[in-house]
Amino acid sequence: MRGVVLLAGVAALVGLGVALAARGNSEATPTSSVPEETAPVTSTQASAGTSTDSDTSTEPVPTEEPPLDESVTIAAVGDIAMGRDGFLPEGGPESLFAGVSGLLRGDVVLGNLEQALTRSGASKCDAGSTNCFAFRTPPSYAEGLAGAGFNVLSVANNHAYDYGSTGQADTLRALERAGLAYAGLIGKVTRLQEEPVRVAVLGFGFYSTAESLLDITRAAGLVERADRWADIVLVTFHGGAEGSGASRVPRGMEVFLGEQRGDLRSFAHAAVDAGADLVVGHGPHVLRGMEWYKQRLIAYSLGNFVGNHTFSTDGGGGVSGVLRVTLRGDGSWVKGKLAPTALVGAGAAVRDPAERAHGVVRGLSKQDFGARAIRVSETGALSPPS
Repeated sequence: MRGVVLLAGVAALVGLGVALAARGNSEATPTSSVPEETAPVTSTQASAGTSTDSDTSTEPVPTEEPPLDESVTIAAVGDIAMGRDGFLPEGGPESLFAGVSGLLRGDVVLGNLEQALTRSGASKCDAGSTNCFAFRTPPSYAEGLAGAGFNVLSVANNHAYDYGSTGQADTLRALERAGLAYAGLIGKVTRLQEEPVRVAVLGFGFYSTAESLLDITRAAGLVERADRWADIVLVTFHGGAEGSGASRVPRGMEVFLGEQRGDLRSFAHAAVDAGADLVVGHGPHVLRGMEWYKQRLIAYSLGNFVGNHTFSTDGGGGVSGVLRVTLRGDGSWVKGKLAPTALVGAGAAVRDPAERAHGVVRGLSKQDFGARAIRVSETGALSPPS
């Protein structure tokens, strides 16, 4: 059995008490890690605001074969930051997604929530700092995410902890109240759908508040564990260098601001080897190429999606897209498409009439992956290399 891998975290981190140290242009690293045993949450449980303990290592393995005549459609985007103190959208969160209405539809609609949803907590940034950024909006903005079409958000990134354990706990409660599942906390798998096709989501990042992509052996073990239950496993990760010079996928470890941010080729390949059916990345704030590896798609970065007064839109930072993929019940490929979007104004998402994402991803895929580059047509249709 193979599964679509979306990393799942679960459980509110109330009273974790982790100290954060400001790190450069975006992040601060906690000095202690999240407890490994946290309770998983499904999309159903999230909407009810409840969770149940269930160690994925002891979950029952389904005996029936996956339904090949059924399919799952996944829509995925990159980084989302809806605002920061003093810079909230005048039209509310809905205004940030109005320009992409209709694109965020599917059985799984995934985004990377690179901010806190809180009015509390202490910022990781020192007062008066000019080289540190902390992102948050009120908890009610979770309803805007749900209204836009999302049903699962990754919190495995370097801004999820901008307001410490209090902000993190507020964020998870806000997502649960809005009926949204979340992925990326340590040690658990998010079961997003059970019928007719079982879908699991796993999230990875490079900070100790999330499941780590730096420990590839452990990550592969979690994917294998998810695949025992799921028909489709979706893995999402936040890693890599940042900025206009970070559009290529290098070999080996990427380092940015003195931090190890992942050997992303090795991580993504290991995830697929362990059972992931789709791997979706973000973190560089620009688009990266897509690779066809062992009959599975790896999208190394979907760039920025919404960045209201948060992300730079220069040097490719304003070019983005919605990845839409349909998979059969066993995780095999049916079809895919990249819908081109852009960030306009202060960072709202709109459809891009210039369709720049198509050419960007087509070119980068060929440069970085050669014969394994995904094909991108003039209309954005994705197809495996021949």
